Amino acid sequence: MKLKKGWITVSLFLWPLFSLLAAGEDAAVNIAWAYVGAGLAIVFAISLAVRLLKRPEGNETMVKLASAIREGADAFLTQQYKWIFIFVLVVFGLLFFLYGTDPNLKYGMYAPFAFFTGALTSAVAGIMGMKIATRANARTTWAAKESLNLGLRVAFSSGSIMGMTVVGLGLLMVSIWFSAMQMVGAGWDEISNVLFAFGMGASSVALFARVGGGIYTKAADVGADLVGKVEAGIPEDDPRNPATIADNVGDNVGDVAGMGADLFESYVGSIVGTIALAAVAFAGTSELIAGVVAPLAIAGAGIIASIIGTFLISTKEGASQESLLWSLRKGVYSASILIVILSYVLIVPILGLNIGYFWSIIAGLVAGNIIGYFTEYYTSDTYGPTKRVAQSAETGPATVIISGFALGMRSTMIPVIVISATTIVAYYVADGAHSLNHGLFGIGLSAVGMLSTLGITLSTDAYGPVADNAGGIAEMAHLDANVRERTDALDSLGNTTAATGKGFAIGSAALTALTLLAALSGILKVNSVSLIDPRTLSGLFIGAVIPFFFSAMTMEAVGKAAMSMVHEVRRQFKEIKGIMEGTGKPDYQSCVAISTKGALREMVMPTLLAVVSPVLVGILLGPQALMAMLAGTLVSGFAIAIMMANAGGAWDNAKKYVERGAMGGKGSDAHKATVTGDTVGDPFKDTSGPSINILIKLMSMVALVFGVYLTKAFEMISRLFV
Repeated sequence: MKLKKGWITVSLFLWPLFSLLAAGEDAAVNIAWAYVGAGLAIVFAISLAVRLLKRPEGNETMVKLASAIREGADAFLTQQYKWIFIFVLVVFGLLFFLYGTDPNLKYGMYAPFAFFTGALTSAVAGIMGMKIATRANARTTWAAKESLNLGLRVAFSSGSIMGMTVVGLGLLMVSIWFSAMQMVGAGWDEISNVLFAFGMGASSVALFARVGGGIYTKAADVGADLVGKVEAGIPEDDPRNPATIADNVGDNVGDVAGMGADLFESYVGSIVGTIALAAVAFAGTSELIAGVVAPLAIAGAGIIASIIGTFLISTKEGASQESLLWSLRKGVYSASILIVILSYVLIVPILGLNIGYFWSIIAGLVAGNIIGYFTEYYTSDTYGPTKRVAQSAETGPATVIISGFALGMRSTMIPVIVISATTIVAYYVADGAHSLNHGLFGIGLSAVGMLSTLGITLSTDAYGPVADNAGGIAEMAHLDANVRERTDALDSLGNTTAATGKGFAIGSAALTALTLLAALSGILKVNSVSLIDPRTLSGLFIGAVIPFFFSAMTMEAVGKAAMSMVHEVRRQFKEIKGIMEGTGKPDYQSCVAISTKGALREMVMPTLLAVVSPVLVGILLGPQALMAMLAGTLVSGFAIAIMMANAGGAWDNAKKYVERGAMGGKGSDAHKATVTGDTVGDPFKDTSGPSINILIKLMSMVALVFGVYLTKAFEMISRLFV
């Protein structure tokens, strides 16, 4: 009955929408697709939030636990965004000075404000998602008392709120800036400048949020596992473990707030990059308005498809992992099929563009689903690769590490081939053989196509941390065993969807970065680079090594904070009487403080690396070296990010596989070996790996925003030495 009512509600929204938009003769009218799609996403997210918050949070113990997690997450984000705000103000001032005083830019003063709003809305998207997640965890646990399906629906609703908030805010703000700049009469170059500034603001906050949240969550997780599971031999999320609250807080600040900001900037980056490419490809033609509106319209249609897909998520009691996975796939695949139909209608009959651009969109959409599937294949314990990692635990932690690394490296091949094939297909079906700019626009549309169903794809990803927290609350509140069994099933599904989401995010980052790189070539007037030029070759090498150095910085940060956490947990077990017997109360807040301090202290330098490196290379080595550096970072970063995400996901699910009874089950030597593998994989999959895709795009955004000024600085320095 609820499903039927949902379809009726969606139909009431869609009928006037299709009637209005299909009737529009002027292509410019169809930017309404973006506004209506964004509005629907925000209204849908609000309605889900209202319904979710009406659900009971459980008994008194559960309410207290949820409150502690919520307070810890809020406290961390408050401190984190104080640091981010300082960075945003500094960059705002720099943009104000450069763009506001540039005599060649009539509307340059808008750029710093676009940057600020990009940073602000990225932060809001992440924060709102986290606030809902911290209010959904206990509600999911209590819903799981009733049934597995209700637990899934409640957890997925919180993920849907996150997903719809991200796409709704992102598309709305890009559309507002696009419309505003058109209204004041700005040219396409200046519109692109403003949109890139908006994108850079979103990317900057995303990297801070991902790195800071990733350090926080993995420091707590590693410390809790090493001392709690391996040394003390107590279950995961046992209330006797002093780090357990910090671990649950970390799931929210890293995997919800950080991931939301991450995909917000991917979504925005693909749209603004494609708009800029359209402005070049269709300059001086009658198709100009249709071309620049196309990515906005496709994004709006994708939101509508995603909303419909969310109504198809359901499962049955006692469902296997395969059935649970299919319950989520139904929604994602249905949304994908629907966006295929809507894309054709938009591109050909309504906007009147070449059908080749429709195939570019489909290429990106198919690529996203393929990468998602193979990420699931390599990381889910229902398939052979992760089971083989678990089986390697028979001979100890060393072989677990070796097999996990091998799996991660092997798993890079298919995504690289898929992205390469997608790039080639998208380029040539868009008539790239006859027009470079049209081909590049096709690549941009493929990135938009891949991210068009982000509303539901992100929902399946953001669902995971809520299910994880729900299991922790069930354990700490000593609920019936069947509740923990249901939350464990949801948590295991969440591990797979999180890994799939990371693969999707990294794949979309690669296409988005290619789009931004293509747009940068037009700004810098660089159509080709020579690999035998020493400066260009140096730029390529520098770019290739940056993801390695960045990963080292973030992993060392996790290691330092985790060491402090391990020492603190050991101290409490030793000094606080009665913890193991349950008569002594652990000091949870000291562990929360350790993760907070470690994350805030260590998140700054990796982010500055992303901002400073393209500036220095552009000034010292020139525009061709800058292009080569970004290409090197893209290629090596994409492969490293895929390897880390999949190896980490496989190690995590190998541990879960053993914990469900394989290889001797919990407490066995094989279990301890897989716990070691999981602790190595934690910073791989939740800190370094997912941060790399933001690194790639932020470096490109910095180059786009400051590229002209970097070229001028390089020319000035060059004259000094000639």
